[in-house]
Amino acid sequence: MNNNEALLVNEYRGGLLECAHYGHICIVDDQGRIAGRAGNPRATVFTRSSAKPIQALPGIRAGIKGAYGLMDEEIAIMTASHRAEEVHVGTLESLLSKTGLAEDRLVCAPSLPLDRGAKERLLRQGGSYRRIYHNCSGKHLGVLAYCKMKGYPMESYNHPDHPVQREILATLAGLAGIPEAQISLGTDGCGFPVFALPLSALATAYLKLACPDLIEDPDTAEAAKVITGAMNRHPLLVAGTGRIDSILLSDPNLVAKGGFKGVYAFALRRERVGVTFKIQDGSEEEWGMIALSVLEQLGYENGETLQKLREAFPSSILNDEGWQVGQAETAFQLER
Repeated sequence: MNNNEALLVNEYRGGLLECAHYGHICIVDDQGRIAGRAGNPRATVFTRSSAKPIQALPGIRAGIKGAYGLMDEEIAIMTASHRAEEVHVGTLESLLSKTGLAEDRLVCAPSLPLDRGAKERLLRQGGSYRRIYHNCSGKHLGVLAYCKMKGYPMESYNHPDHPVQREILATLAGLAGIPEAQISLGTDGCGFPVFALPLSALATAYLKLACPDLIEDPDTAEAAKVITGAMNRHPLLVAGTGRIDSILLSDPNLVAKGGFKGVYAFALRRERVGVTFKIQDGSEEEWGMIALSVLEQLGYENGETLQKLREAFPSSILNDEGWQVGQAETAFQLER
């Protein structure tokens, strides 16, 4: 364990501690200050899919919504880590049709639906792997649509030196309030560049997504309104049934998106704060409990959202038969 890490969640089974999840939490306010923390608020993390709303910004800013006649649903799916439920697939098919893109242009791998029910139905019907079933396919289609509109090369749209990827990086740096040179690049599971930056910088970017009056460029601010508005109006499209992104986004005061390997980001419009956290072992099961505890410690007033989180992510640990076999508890207190 890194001594800078904070204990976030303990899990007990049979009365004994079985797992301890460590990590970092950062909360920033609209004055650029760190308003809350646990662990190291400036720990460097990979954004993974939490970057998707930001990766959609250049295309929306450039006008792909009007160019292709896109609806809010098709914009929301561009930010999604979807489960290939029926509503997701239908929206992706609509996006393919409106943009005239071929599915085989996607570099994300052919996949089966992540949603268990959707996967079972597909296999019973004799279906097979498709690229649009990949949970990142909406992001890829949004970037490809932008490339097509601009006349950019489409074969290399995922390469870090592609014009669109360079624009995405510059946009992220601007929102995060740090130089591009301070953002390190890796390769994400879907083949896109993935960004490593401080938790505090990611929290700043999310605060600006939720409060676009903090964004200096008016076109970027307007694009942020369009994207986050679509996410709030169609939260199910951003993730799926029972998923934390969709639960939080059903609250119009929140902008939220998680990423693989334990990174999560959300922001509160009225309170004007951005929140990010990273579970260092990469686990995601604890996201809901951590987000709930953060909101409670911030004194969040929307009891309906808090109750939805409690119901979707109970502290009880169940086995395959549905028996309660353990308990999970958050273990952090935010430092102000």
